[in-house]
Amino acid sequence: MPNDRPPFFGLLQRRTCLCPTWRGWLLAVLIVLPLFVTGLRRVQPFLAVTAPVSGSVLVVEGWMPDYGMKEVITETQRTPYLTLVVTGGPLERGAPLSNYGTYAELGAATLTKLGATAPQPQAVPAVDVYRDRTFTSALALRDWLKARGPMPAKINLVSLGAHARRSRLLFNKVFGPNVEIGIIAVPDRGYDANKWWRSSQGFRSVTDEFIGYLYARFIF
Repeated sequence: MPNDRPPFFGLLQRRTCLCPTWRGWLLAVLIVLPLFVTGLRRVQPFLAVTAPVSGSVLVVEGWMPDYGMKEVITETQRTPYLTLVVTGGPLERGAPLSNYGTYAELGAATLTKLGATAPQPQAVPAVDVYRDRTFTSALALRDWLKARGPMPAKINLVSLGAHARRSRLLFNKVFGPNVEIGIIAVPDRGYDANKWWRSSQGFRSVTDEFIGYLYARFIF
């Protein structure tokens, strides 16, 4: 006589379910694999977006490497900006070049040493926070611009590689719909953008920025 009592003292029950056959698994792989490969190839260009606007203010994230700062100088030579601003929060104590105080001041000094003269780089430091540093830098910039006259209608922001889209999103949140934020992504030389998943630095950078973008878009 079959035992109809539920197993494990009634905590579990038996159910009948459908499972894929090998043909079903094969079809699933054939559908998912192309989507996965397409996602790998498109996520980095999606994050490293370049879409400048015709503004008179150029904003630079001060933590960028020297080759990124050289691209900034090239941009100022190509476009007649009236204001060049460098943002960033405090440097860690004991870190190399920590005597500059903040990434904003370090970035401005780097631009000056590399030959930036017109317009003269101006540092806009942000307060020390342990999270949302880009957002905090955007707040400091907004207050700095407000104190100096009418808010510009358009601002171009320069960032590095996959960080660009998240930076533009956070600046948009701070400045609102009345200020158009353009973005210029300097290519990250630390990895091959077309095969970013093949290096540890590329994998960390792109995956971290993608997760950070999703957080900024849907949770922040």
